[in-house]
Amino acid sequence: MRIDRNRQSSRVAARRLGYLVWVVVLGVSAGVLIVARPWFFGIGLLNNGDNAPTLRNAERAFASGDLERTVEITRQLWQTSNDDTAVLILLVRTLVYRSYTDYDREIDRETALRITTAAIERYPADLDVQTAHAFTLQATGRSTEAARLIREVLRAQPDNTLARVILGLSLGGVGGYQNALRENQTTAATAETYLLDVRRAVAISLGDLGRYTEAINTVDAAIAINDKLPMLHFERALYALQIGDADGATSSYFRILAFDPDNIKARLRLCTLSSLLRESNTALRYCNEVTQAAPGWVDGWYQLGREYYLRGDFTQAQNALNRCTTLSVAQNIPIAERNLDCWYLQGQSAEVRGDCEGLLKVYNEFMAMVNEADLPQTWTYPPEGPIICQG
Repeated sequence: MRIDRNRQSSRVAARRLGYLVWVVVLGVSAGVLIVARPWFFGIGLLNNGDNAPTLRNAERAFASGDLERTVEITRQLWQTSNDDTAVLILLVRTLVYRSYTDYDREIDRETALRITTAAIERYPADLDVQTAHAFTLQATGRSTEAARLIREVLRAQPDNTLARVILGLSLGGVGGYQNALRENQTTAATAETYLLDVRRAVAISLGDLGRYTEAINTVDAAIAINDKLPMLHFERALYALQIGDADGATSSYFRILAFDPDNIKARLRLCTLSSLLRESNTALRYCNEVTQAAPGWVDGWYQLGREYYLRGDFTQAQNALNRCTTLSVAQNIPIAERNLDCWYLQGQSAEVRGDCEGLLKVYNEFMAMVNEADLPQTWTYPPEGPIICQG
């Protein structure tokens, strides 16, 4: 019997086409069901399971280092039912800790302060609200106010662990380093909650007293609790640098980049550290990455310009430092907070290059700032002006 392969192929093709049609129909139906599920069941996908906006899930997110999700959940909970003070405390702690993660997060501390200010106006006698407010006061540099408020809380709740942490940090914030360490170590001896905060506070106190090796060991204990918080790794790197442990600092920055590859602040620190180690090419690579990713960050342009200046590439240095000065003025950074080296090194670069016009421009800007803000005069030329501009 002869097999008609052409006819059999046609039948097979027809069956395959039929199967394909059903697969497409089923696929489309499944896609429609997935997309429409929130409407079918009256609930969004993000409101199910571990993604539900509950305090428990916010705590899980914080424990895993997911500060973005923690803020998202706690803000939603506090806005919809702003009477759960546990939510408020977790929200402001997360905002403050997130504020140290990268170069553009400082606003988180001010956000936390606005939230607790509104909360304390609404619940002025609530001890948890007072604790949250004192926490943000201390984080925003208002340590005296924080200490005054938290002492009131401790009179009513002497065993309040977070309040004792805040008191210790506040004492350190006004220069009482020995008292701060004593307070924080006493808290650490009995604490059963907020262990990460307690260990971090002890490490800060040790660092303030120059006991950097002990500070490293203590912050390592905090990192063991949550190793996904960039803040802890930045602080560990700082302590390591104080004892000349460049490898330890580098390791800390790399650990940040391992779970936060886009962290710009860590790259700037690596640029600065590489420059310190005279690894100029590496420093330039990191600093260029910073300015490309954050073209509006003044510190990035200063470090890049400084590195070019140290290499003797005065044209590139002048260009980068000019960007630093231009951004400082455009962003209305207060004169007292500006990095005046951006003007000085830019002027030195112009002088080496014989660029009289560029030198006079930046020098006159510098002198105007010094006079306006009554700053110490650190850069002067004789009355006849720079040598390169004479004649």
